[in-house]
Amino acid sequence: MNGSFNEEQRDCLQEIINVAMGLASDKLARFLNTFVHLQVPSIALVGASHLPAEIETRYQDIEAAMVSQGFFGNEGLRGEAIVLYQMENAHKISALLGYEPGDVSEIEMLTDISSILTTTFLNGLAEQLDNSMSYSAPRILSSRNRDIAEVLTNTSFHWEHALKVDISYQLIDHSFNCDMVLLIPGEAVNHIKTILDRILEEY
Repeated sequence: MNGSFNEEQRDCLQEIINVAMGLASDKLARFLNTFVHLQVPSIALVGASHLPAEIETRYQDIEAAMVSQGFFGNEGLRGEAIVLYQMENAHKISALLGYEPGDVSEIEMLTDISSILTTTFLNGLAEQLDNSMSYSAPRILSSRNRDIAEVLTNTSFHWEHALKVDISYQLIDHSFNCDMVLLIPGEAVNHIKTILDRILEEY
């Protein structure tokens, strides 16, 4: 990967991600009829080989579910979005949605929520980048913490470098939060930089 973002590129990307995150948050809030709190997203260029252990450490001693969805756009834009949940809180969302016990599995419900967050966020991102997105079907990667690093290592983490965007969604009125980790491989990052330069030239 040829270097990092310059200051203008990073500021532009941060603003684009903020807008896309706000769209996803608003849709989730409407879907669940509650308020969603957002933290400032973290954006970093990282060595992809370290990510499985980093994510596992974040969810250490917690039973977690991960839902992954690949995405593909124009101009070489591609990557993977992973949404992570603490399983102990999943039943709260089930109750919030009005499901009775046994109506739907927690994994199915979390897959639905993941799809809302991922596609809304990425559609907002694509629109601002004057791009279009297609998606793979959501995949359940793991539902047990001890599997996280191993499962992630066997997915997309053969990439040498990646752009990692960390986004945290928290429901204010309910003890539930989830993290979305957006991963874009190094060669696609170079395409993003070209797109950002084009956007900056237009302004």
